[in-house]
Amino acid sequence: MGLPQAKLTATEARLAALAMPVQAGWTRPLREAALARVQQMGLPGRRDEYWRFTRPDELNSAAPVPAGVRPPAENATFEELDRVRIVFVDGVFDPEASDDPAQAGLEISRLAEAEGQDLSWAADLYGTLEARGQTPVPRPLAALNTAFATDGVLIRATGRVGKPVNLVYRHCDETSDAILHHVIRVESGADLTVLETGPAAARFNKVMEVDVADGGAFHHVRSQGRDHDRRAATHIFARLGEESIFKSFTLTMNGALTRNEVVIELTGDEGVAHVAGACMGDGAFHHDDTVFITHDAVNCESRQVFKKVLRKGATGVFQGKILVKEGAQKTDGYQISQSLLLDEEANFLAKPELEIYADDVACSHGSTSGAIDEDALFYLRSRGVPKAEAQDMMVLSFLAEAIEEIESEAVRDEVSASLAAWLERHRR
Repeated sequence: MGLPQAKLTATEARLAALAMPVQAGWTRPLREAALARVQQMGLPGRRDEYWRFTRPDELNSAAPVPAGVRPPAENATFEELDRVRIVFVDGVFDPEASDDPAQAGLEISRLAEAEGQDLSWAADLYGTLEARGQTPVPRPLAALNTAFATDGVLIRATGRVGKPVNLVYRHCDETSDAILHHVIRVESGADLTVLETGPAAARFNKVMEVDVADGGAFHHVRSQGRDHDRRAATHIFARLGEESIFKSFTLTMNGALTRNEVVIELTGDEGVAHVAGACMGDGAFHHDDTVFITHDAVNCESRQVFKKVLRKGATGVFQGKILVKEGAQKTDGYQISQSLLLDEEANFLAKPELEIYADDVACSHGSTSGAIDEDALFYLRSRGVPKAEAQDMMVLSFLAEAIEEIESEAVRDEVSASLAAWLERHRR
């Protein structure tokens, strides 16, 4: 059966505006396979089940909607941490602003320079996890990324990495349209932390494929900001081995449209996968977290913790699913999505799901939406705390459960400071 005419037209227009990198090298057959997936699926439309709450038009269009460029923040998130910076400006690598990757003590290459390099481990992964993540829910924007990504990092950690790798995304062109694809392999017993910061481009499409071997640990924290007009579709595809750990946290402040998708497979016994997020937005702000975690092994744990603070017409979306396959006994799955609506104009849309085919599991999900607790607010004000400060304290308390998912205390402090600064800037 062919695609509906509207979806076919949108897909053809988008593809006509793109071209595969000339020097694709070993990625070319993988890119061509991804292109075939896009052509078969078509770009997302409002009739698609997992796009009911988020309009994909601005992510599908042949050209991005212009986004105003804001000056860099004086105290950007993670600036005080000892880290190795890899900088991209509107999707283009900036060697002058980047640190020497050798400082990280691990293998780092660029996708744009991968041709001719002996990167068999990356060739085995590029597009592989993305392709696996297309079932049972199609994710065409991720396949589009695999086909046309212009750059990205290829990281292989073989031991415990002392410094985090910070992927810094800077936005300088009002019409930039960046497509980056990262591939990360954490070998058995290795431990790696990756930080991501910055708005990246007027429109940003990013895929990160993460393969964590038996006994490996991957920690990921990103701060999405700070441009008000940016639009982004990001995807993380992760596969976990036996006794491996994957933890990801996302902080989002501002932005016209953000869609963050996370797809995780627990394929080895006793694996741990935690995904969390905190977002704050007002006005023309639409934020969508879509998560799909598959348990396909014994005695694994997963957590999804998402908190959103919304006001002045902002919209938050959460779509989270836990799939427990037959034989995945002793599964421990936890999912919570909550919103704090600071006025009657804000909206929160949630679709939590459980699909279980094993009989010895402990899985739960919940979703709530509410306003500031007036009794608690009165209590703080009666003790001399000004109303604005009291409300900020309650917001930070509401977000605390999500922030606690961050492993590093220093990174937690950075995130909390960024949240407090945003609240102070946006006080009524």
